[in-house]
Amino acid sequence: MERVRGQAVPRPRVIVALLLLVGLVSVLLLDGYLRSEVGGDQRVRSDASNSDVPESITDGGPFLTFENGRARTGSVADKTIVLTFDDGPDPTYTSKVLKILDDNDVPGTFFLIGSMISRYPGVVRQMVADGNEVGVHTFTHVDLSYQSASRVKREIAQTQLALAGAAGITTTLFRAPYSSTNDAIDNESWPVYKRLGAMGYTSVFIDTDSEDWQLPGVGKIIEWATPKSGKGAAVLFHDAGGDRDETLVALPRYIKKMKAKGYTFTTVSGAQRQNRQQDQQQDQQLAQQPGAGPGPQGNQDDRADPERSAHHKATGTTLWEGRALIAAVAVAEWSVPGLATGLAVVGVAVMARFGLMLVLARRHYRQRNRRRFSWGPPVYEPVSVIVPAYNEKECIANTLNSLAASTHPIEIVVVDDGSTDGTAEIAESLGLPNVRVIRQENAGKSAALNNGVRQAGYDIVVMMDGDTVFEPDTVRRLVQPFGDPEVGAVAGNAKVGNRDTVIGAWQHIEYVMGFNLDRRMYDLLRCMPTIPGAIGAFRREAVLAVGGMSEDTLAEDTDITIALHRAGRRVVYAEHARAWTEAPASIGQLWRQRYRWSYGTMQALWKHRGSVLDKGPSGRFGRVGMPLVVLFQVVTPVFAPLIDVFTVYAMIFVDFKASLLAWLAVLLVQLLCAAYAFRLDREKYRYLLMLPLQQVAYRQLMYLVLIHSSVTALTGGRLRWQKLKRTGEVGTPRAGTGAA
Repeated sequence: MERVRGQAVPRPRVIVALLLLVGLVSVLLLDGYLRSEVGGDQRVRSDASNSDVPESITDGGPFLTFENGRARTGSVADKTIVLTFDDGPDPTYTSKVLKILDDNDVPGTFFLIGSMISRYPGVVRQMVADGNEVGVHTFTHVDLSYQSASRVKREIAQTQLALAGAAGITTTLFRAPYSSTNDAIDNESWPVYKRLGAMGYTSVFIDTDSEDWQLPGVGKIIEWATPKSGKGAAVLFHDAGGDRDETLVALPRYIKKMKAKGYTFTTVSGAQRQNRQQDQQQDQQLAQQPGAGPGPQGNQDDRADPERSAHHKATGTTLWEGRALIAAVAVAEWSVPGLATGLAVVGVAVMARFGLMLVLARRHYRQRNRRRFSWGPPVYEPVSVIVPAYNEKECIANTLNSLAASTHPIEIVVVDDGSTDGTAEIAESLGLPNVRVIRQENAGKSAALNNGVRQAGYDIVVMMDGDTVFEPDTVRRLVQPFGDPEVGAVAGNAKVGNRDTVIGAWQHIEYVMGFNLDRRMYDLLRCMPTIPGAIGAFRREAVLAVGGMSEDTLAEDTDITIALHRAGRRVVYAEHARAWTEAPASIGQLWRQRYRWSYGTMQALWKHRGSVLDKGPSGRFGRVGMPLVVLFQVVTPVFAPLIDVFTVYAMIFVDFKASLLAWLAVLLVQLLCAAYAFRLDREKYRYLLMLPLQQVAYRQLMYLVLIHSSVTALTGGRLRWQKLKRTGEVGTPRAGTGAA
């Protein structure tokens, strides 16, 4: 956060990360809304009385209008068919229906679902261009009888926007989902039709239903769609919503049959025009009779434009909002399935990694704990322990006292990096043997370590943090792998010392499972990505040969480890060499630490990207380690929050029980892996009680940190070294501390 006049202002990178999260949630909700997963109506329509509905309406024709506030119905003229289609557009069936109509020179009236219009705008454009008519069938195919007035208005308005974006038009036609003939209007739906009538809509019902949705067979569809002899009818077919193969076969046969009987085909607007013309003729005949008045006045506005269409050109805000809706839906249509596929791949990769990690960890444990296992001749030579320190007054005494109890001969080189809190003075005042304090101006941890390496008196150097304590036999166990001349560096087993708080327990689980179990796997694969700064040992000449600890990145430990791999040095893991470190005690400190780690790791990976082209043993990290680290420490965690978002979405809008069971299954797998890791490290299982809460809260925090780091890296941001506040609560351990 930046501060402006005392007020916290989010950094641009934080804003970008939050905008990405908001964008993801918005796209997911939009896609769910289009598929009726979000905001769908679950009520089943029940039988209701129609006592409030005028009999003239229930017995009237299929076109219901409210001209001047008065309900009125209109019928289809004799020997006329109005072909209507519901539930489209469909990318497969609607286009085929349009071709049938075009081949037979017959228009249709299509009542479209707004969400489908948004997903397949091209089909709607073709529909309108071919001279067909369109109407509103709501946006989500919801029964409006049970919806609030605002929901009804929203369903209609959203469909109109979709039409405007797809074909540049709006319409005055409406058909309610689940409607049929006029006599199905009841007290629940009647207020909705009155409300829509007041908005200028013509509600369209049917005279004859082909019932093609039942798949009764081609013959039945034609039979049921045929009106009584000589009568006109509004006939219902479906061009979407299921299997419409029978409709495609029946429709051309039906058209030919009706034409052979002398029927003509028109749209809803065409049928209404015929009605108006007949009314005008009747009015003229009445006006010519002796003593007749001027005739009905209520319909004069309606008759002023006998050629009017249900379509109106969309303009202004409606047009641009419609286009924006179509564009947003296109993004959702492409991104959500893509993300789902990507997450499925990530999920499979993560589960495969769990399996590989367990197999290799078990193999590593058996191999390294055999009675006859040996790295080579025992290492008895003294080693140099380098302790870089910057303002470590709370911890330095515990650190040095733990080293003084070492069972292996050591010299201790404390490099005070310009401390201002008396760290160097505290180190000198302890009066411990074999301790040298070297003072330098503040230059950073890498410079302090390099200074210590240059000043070291022995061929093997151990590096540790100034807030870390060793067990008495830690150094001895850590340096034994140097009995193998191929080994150039050794990673130790870092433990969380302050694990009795919630945050500490979460980090303890992460260290045991996420770090040390990983290191067993990487050890066998010979591509260890990081020697932890808290505990690591190196051949001095190997460190100098690669240029020492680099200041190019904030993850100098990862940087030097990869550099050693590229120099052909072997890096191994000594699980019995334990160091106890003080983990961050607050969310803010934890965020800063992990932000630096994540960003530094990305810097190191980018710096050594050329390792993928290295050949021979020096290229093993590039061939094996680099892909694994990039996939499981960068890519997978970046996309992992999507899994949680999808899970929450599915729990709320799709299937709570199935989604919860899936989440619990994944948690169980993680629990088994963690339990096995705890067993190998001989840790107390009671801390695993915090694992479910860790998955709910801590894991998401780590994801946000990594996303923040990724945004920083992509935007070219710079990050300074961030000193964490220490308490010194991790004291000198006894040998074997932490065993279950």
